[in-house]
Amino acid sequence: MVSTHAVNEKGHLVLGGIDSLELAKTYGTPLFVYDLALIRERARAFINTFKEQNVPAQVAYASKAFSSVAMYQVMKQENLSLDVVSSGELYTAIKAGFPVDRIHFHGNNKSKEELLLAMEHNIGCIVVDNFYEIELLKQLTAEHNQKVNILLRVTPGVEAHTHDYITTGQQDSKFGFDLMNGQADLAFSQVYEDDYIQLLGLHCHIGSQIFETIGFKVAAEKLIKKMIEWHHDYDFECTVLNLGGGFGIKYTKEDTPLEPSVYVKEMIMVVKSLIAETNFAMPEIWIEPGRSLVGDAGTSLYTIGSEKEVPDVRNYLAVDGGMSDNIRPALYGALYDAVIANKVGEKADITYTIAGKCCESGDKLIEHIELPKAEPGDILAMFCTGAYGYAMASNYNRLARPAVVFVENGKHQLAVRRETLEDIVHLDLPLSMEKE
Repeated sequence: MVSTHAVNEKGHLVLGGIDSLELAKTYGTPLFVYDLALIRERARAFINTFKEQNVPAQVAYASKAFSSVAMYQVMKQENLSLDVVSSGELYTAIKAGFPVDRIHFHGNNKSKEELLLAMEHNIGCIVVDNFYEIELLKQLTAEHNQKVNILLRVTPGVEAHTHDYITTGQQDSKFGFDLMNGQADLAFSQVYEDDYIQLLGLHCHIGSQIFETIGFKVAAEKLIKKMIEWHHDYDFECTVLNLGGGFGIKYTKEDTPLEPSVYVKEMIMVVKSLIAETNFAMPEIWIEPGRSLVGDAGTSLYTIGSEKEVPDVRNYLAVDGGMSDNIRPALYGALYDAVIANKVGEKADITYTIAGKCCESGDKLIEHIELPKAEPGDILAMFCTGAYGYAMASNYNRLARPAVVFVENGKHQLAVRRETLEDIVHLDLPLSMEKE
């Protein structure tokens, strides 16, 4: 595996062949640094496994993990497809010149305007999530005399071993048509013979940060069983089976993710064995890795500022970012590892709590971590922040969102510039009403 970091002769953390202190000095902090070599390696591992198994497939980057024009262009270079969930992500993909036939549009409450944007650009597939969306699509496609390709998103009743907030495949979910209570069958009946809606197949997504394959295998079995049932009853030929994403990464030493090829091979084995029992042609398998493509390729750099010792309780070490650029620890207790980038070789013998600068007591990036003695101006590097860091960043406390830099083999480029104070107020309007 390509390593996203190393240590140079100065004892400094190196990212993508570049001293992290040089990156912090050049671009400022907080700073998201993405190692493209690792992203490319992961993308190719997914794609090549399907090729080795001689299975038709699309590997779609689940871009809610991190969306930008430059990142979409990287995925285009690697021949991936793209999973978008909003008009903003779709518009970004279009601006990036991403091939529209490889864009899949998700979301549990797509608006009329979003569906029209998707139709205007003739994107490859719309993943239909609910009956309201079916009604909208029927109306819009008939009005515009335009056909669309769709998948039906279903909830297979599979609970992944993950946090409640990021589990989406069980019955109690805001996503998709339930396979077990007849909703999926009703949705099928509403779209199967429509003049403008071309049903390609089924989609499911059972959760995120998953470290085992059994959930994917059980979900695949349920979807294929439904495919067989619809073929028997309606002569429906399913050409696409989308098994979603959720493949885990190693945030800390306690995490035990599998290699991309392992997830893919297990999925293929189940689909092949079940299809072999039928007269069906092998459907094209789609998957949607997001975190597993960009998560551990991202590192956040912060400048250390104040320190507060609470005797017999903890030592707070504050950095110049926090929940405004990484909400995950505050939102659902996400765990991270970190080093002081300019003191990597020094003895880590002090326990710190890494605190952000937002006015919230819960703004802690790491509750307990052993580090060398920290000084103001040191650079803290927090690992595996490439997924849902910048993507979920906000201007809380009117803090500017960080810059994003890409590194690869000793080269670096700015991918998203840092927000300025003027950026923060550029949507604000002055008061126009007179005081009464």
